[in-house]
Amino acid sequence: MYVKKEHILAWLKDCAEIFVEQRDFLTQLDTDIGDADHGLNMNRGFERVAEKIPSIEKQDISTIMKTTGMTLLSSVGGASGPLYGTFYIRAAGVVTGKEKLNLEELVNMLTAGVEGVVSRGRANIGDKTMCDVWWPVVDAGNAAIEQGLPLEKALELMVQAAEEGVIATIEMQAKKGRASYLGKRSIGHQDPGATSSMMMVKSLQRIVAAG
Repeated sequence: MYVKKEHILAWLKDCAEIFVEQRDFLTQLDTDIGDADHGLNMNRGFERVAEKIPSIEKQDISTIMKTTGMTLLSSVGGASGPLYGTFYIRAAGVVTGKEKLNLEELVNMLTAGVEGVVSRGRANIGDKTMCDVWWPVVDAGNAAIEQGLPLEKALELMVQAAEEGVIATIEMQAKKGRASYLGKRSIGHQDPGATSSMMMVKSLQRIVAAG
């Protein structure tokens, strides 16, 4: 089983729909500890990505991912644009020419994306950021590779890791971004960036499982 180019395109379209539906929820999470714009930004950014899809649907996965990243960089304000934009651009760099990805290639792509986010935002695990979802997702993917699990099962475990990662952020004290200004008052709130990341992981799993 593979993650095909068609899956990636469907994933991006699905993310655009999700961020329409979840715009207000994500913005409320960000109202509690941030700039109150995360849902608005994710909605705007992926709306622009969806508009680009007809012009890139015949390209390889790398081009699709890079175009997504560049679009997010140019259309999303706050921290979301640079961080998610960097995620997609760096992920694109390790799948050049690919029309489909096996599990190892998928995990390598996501790992490159997370490393890009870390290099840009300087966030560590436990800092109450999107990295508290993406690192566990990558770890779950690598564990699945070591165990010889099929792609579909690996994605299920990656979703589980994402869900657990989001919950873990609630009791963390923010160390990065505007939330860090709150100090201990940031404890008890779910991180919006981690939440949008989880939604993206769940979307990918759902799209691939549907065939």
